[in-house]
Amino acid sequence: MEAKSPDSQMDGGVIIRAVMAFSGGMDSTALLIRLISEGYKISCLSYDYGQKHIIELEKGRSNISYLREKGYEVRHQVIDLKSAMSLFNSALTKKEIAIPEGHYEEEQMKQTVVPNRNAIFSSILYGHAISEYITYGDEIIIGLGVHSGDHEIYPDCRPEFYNALETAFRAGNWESEHISFHLPYVNEDKEGILRDALATTKKLDLDFDIVMRNTNTSYNPNTNGISSGKSGSDIERILAFHAIGRKDPIEYQDGWSKALEHALTVQEQWMDKNG
Repeated sequence: MEAKSPDSQMDGGVIIRAVMAFSGGMDSTALLIRLISEGYKISCLSYDYGQKHIIELEKGRSNISYLREKGYEVRHQVIDLKSAMSLFNSALTKKEIAIPEGHYEEEQMKQTVVPNRNAIFSSILYGHAISEYITYGDEIIIGLGVHSGDHEIYPDCRPEFYNALETAFRAGNWESEHISFHLPYVNEDKEGILRDALATTKKLDLDFDIVMRNTNTSYNPNTNGISSGKSGSDIERILAFHAIGRKDPIEYQDGWSKALEHALTVQEQWMDKNG
């Protein structure tokens, strides 16, 4: 199959392209602005899979709009997977299963795993990436914001999972030699991701607080989309902002001070329990 190349040169240089999973959360948002700063032409895919924290998609749209206002054009599409993923059992999608609260490495956080979710997301991304190559003729990276803090609870965020997945996808597709996974945060934690976002927003002349305010990390925000500050994902985010010496710009149901106090207590209890 011969690839078309209508605009593979821009200002004398080769266009570099990326497709990426964009949840509207902190990690994928940091990845998005990082890829912009590195010069990629980006196509973002978000997924509506029936998640209780659907506010993340609204937040993601807000950041796409903000980036466009600042002169950074990004393609963005929301993929509807609600019907297919209604078959899966997870606290993130089932009304009858409560979102667990506590430290993000507690055993009960496994209830937030959506079976095979990242394989499904990655499969769609891979098909999209091959289609982009066929259309434009440029090498494509698949950007994912998975990080080390996910490894304990989410096996589909681990490096060995993506190594195996990439091997399978390459075996099952033509043109796969032009596609590669790009996981810049796979050995980073949330603190490292925030520090990267701080540097990137400065480089792009973006307001870090606006960018991060337009994200959602909470698995159990209220009906107004305000973060609980108590889910495992909340705790991890709050501690990361505290570690870099900044107040999280999003709104918490009990306010930032109480959210931080609660997160520090949870962390201390976890450390006492696990040494």
